[in-house]
Amino acid sequence: MALFNETLNLSGPGGSASQRVNRSASEVKNRLRRHAGTRRRDLARYTGAVCRLCRREGMKLFLKGAKCFTDKCPIEKRNFAPGQHGRDRKAKIVGYGLQLREKQKAKRIYFALEGQFRAYYEKASRAQGVTGELLLQQLERRLDNVAFRLGFASSRRQARQIVRHGHVEVNGRKVNIPSYQVGVGDEIKVRPNSAKLTVIEASREFASHQQTPAWLTVDAENLSGRVVALPKREDVNLPVNEQLIVELYSK
Repeated sequence: MALFNETLNLSGPGGSASQRVNRSASEVKNRLRRHAGTRRRDLARYTGAVCRLCRREGMKLFLKGAKCFTDKCPIEKRNFAPGQHGRDRKAKIVGYGLQLREKQKAKRIYFALEGQFRAYYEKASRAQGVTGELLLQQLERRLDNVAFRLGFASSRRQARQIVRHGHVEVNGRKVNIPSYQVGVGDEIKVRPNSAKLTVIEASREFASHQQTPAWLTVDAENLSGRVVALPKREDVNLPVNEQLIVELYSK
């Protein structure tokens, strides 16, 4: 209310009363729009320490790329939950807690939001087939995950950044949406002007020691790949029990 009282003040110079009202109302809309946009950006992704996520789940989720394979990985030194009482927390996780932890693991591995993750589940539950496998299939078909699988980045978090910055194209067109769902036959490629980036060159070396999933083909020399099939459950080598996630959401 103070904001409106301040901007809609009709006294003082600056044109007629109607002009000042229109100008002030426009300024209010612009300020509120900028404020709302800032709030949306703050809530759109996790910006905290990702190594805390691994420690919370009690296992490596491989969120930091090459660092996860070295002695610098924090979980090697502090293999207990983060927080003041993390070292002494010995609670046994059963039932709902176990289901929740499986869902949190999958969310954190793919860096999906809660609403986004639920939307994946609801779409999988409406489709024909095994719900848990269809859920993982949607997560694997995210563009940031595919860019990681093809070796364009050393982690999914890094792949998300590469996609958001416009360094990846699908079928010859730039796509900067990390959650974009690729389909069979799509060609994913690093844009020519981005191929010499230091982070992408380092990722190429890291990917040379990784195995490419069977549902993708990769041309490491040209930094491109193609989706040749839909991912199957055996192609997703992650420590996630998707059936527990289905049980959680189906309650």
